[in-house]
Order: sequence, then structure tokens, then C-alpha cells
Amino acid sequence: MRGALPVLLIASAIVGCNSNKSQAPVVAAPVQGQAAAPAAAPAAGLSVTGKLMERVAATPYSYLRIQTAQGEVWAAVPETKVEKGAEVTVTGAMIMRDFESKTLKRTFAEIYFGTLAGSGPATAPAADPHTSAGQPAAAVEVGKVEKASGADARTVAEVWAQKGGLKGKTVTVRGKVVKYNAGIMGKNWLHLQDGSGDAKAGTNDITVTSNDGAAKGDTVTVTGVVRTDKDFGSGYSYAVLVEDAKVVKK
Repeated sequence: MRGALPVLLIASAIVGCNSNKSQAPVVAAPVQGQAAAPAAAPAAGLSVTGKLMERVAATPYSYLRIQTAQGEVWAAVPETKVEKGAEVTVTGAMIMRDFESKTLKRTFAEIYFGTLAGSGPATAPAADPHTSAGQPAAAVEVGKVEKASGADARTVAEVWAQKGGLKGKTVTVRGKVVKYNAGIMGKNWLHLQDGSGDAKAGTNDITVTSNDGAAKGDTVTVTGVVRTDKDFGSGYSYAVLVEDAKVVKK
């Protein structure tokens, strides 16, 4: 992961995320082996420092088991070649509890997502877990995307403008995927734009969660439930979010 968001990586989720403070939680696919249960793990904060006991590669991430002064903890960072035994510091760290990695078929009781100090900027930085992991930083050319059809069809701007009345209701939105991150908290995260809305106000981009896959640059139609003021903790919240959406490419 080398490019642009701090982690969380993270994943983040993870940004051009027009969220009105609308950024969300972490990124990744975890490790093999047994996670050490930290008796007194460091609190979520700026950094986690200690001796690297184990590194598990899971492109585009590396999962690190770190011996800190408070005990052993797991952290996830953009892929790195750091060697076992090295002293490491994970910065911009955010804690996720009961994080499930379907890729590794493992659940971490606690894991920190951040950026390894000295490794350079991450594509999905900790401050914005939903940046497109491993994808080019170049912006997607959106243009004007034709609105979906049907009674529940809305443009991105309309979802923002009507979010109060749409809360808990199903909407269908057609747009272009400008950001995509898979496997965050068991879901895939998409940022959609359709050419409507105001970029400065952040109403030109909507965040969508789904079990369906997509790719940056795809034109898709999503149907899901509108949630408002969704708070994932650690200061990451979405003013408006379309959850559990069905994604159809067209």
C-alpha cells in the first residue's frame, strides 16, 4: 500500500470521502497464528512501539505481532519488509475490537491499524480508513452518470439533501466507483459519485457498504438502506451512509 489516506488503515472505510467528517473505520485482512491476548494493550492513540515478534504478509498489508511495554499486541500496516526482532513504531494507530478477517479466517480481539514509522505515506492512511487500498491516487473521471430508474431512485445529491426523510429507507443510486476498499469489518466499502452535488460541501460523494464486490472506475447501481449519523467510534462518523447494498454493474 503505497500512495495516499493514514491507515485505518482503516479502511478504511477509507479519501476524497466527502463525509462532512464522514470517514470511517479500518482496513485489512489479518494474520495466521494465534493472536496474543494483550493483558494491558496500549490505548488507541498516536503510536504503538515495541519489538517485532512476528510479521504476516497479506498483500497489500503486513500484520505485525509487537511486544510492547504493556504486552503483546497485533497491528496492521501497509505492506512492509521489516525483519523480526526490529524495534518498530506504528503511528496514526486506531484500535479495532473483534475484527474479523475473512481472508485469513481469523478474528482479532484487538488490532491496531496505522502506518509504520519511516515507511512513507500509506495509500490508506490511519485518518481515513476507506481510501482505495493499492489503487492509483489518480482521480476517476466521473462526468454525468444517468440517474437510476424506479420510485426509490435518487442521485447522490438527492440522498444528501433528503437524508432526514430517507433515514431507514431503501434507495437506489447509480454512479461511478471513485474509491473502493474490500474486507473492512466484514464489508466492502464504495464511494460513489454521479456528477451531482457540491464537492466543496461534500455532497457529491456517497459511501456505500456491501457484501458485493466492485472496482474503482466501475459504473454501478446500488440498492441499500440509508443510515444517518453513523458513528464507528474514535472520531469516525458518517453523516449519511447507504448500508448493506446490492451492487449491480451497469
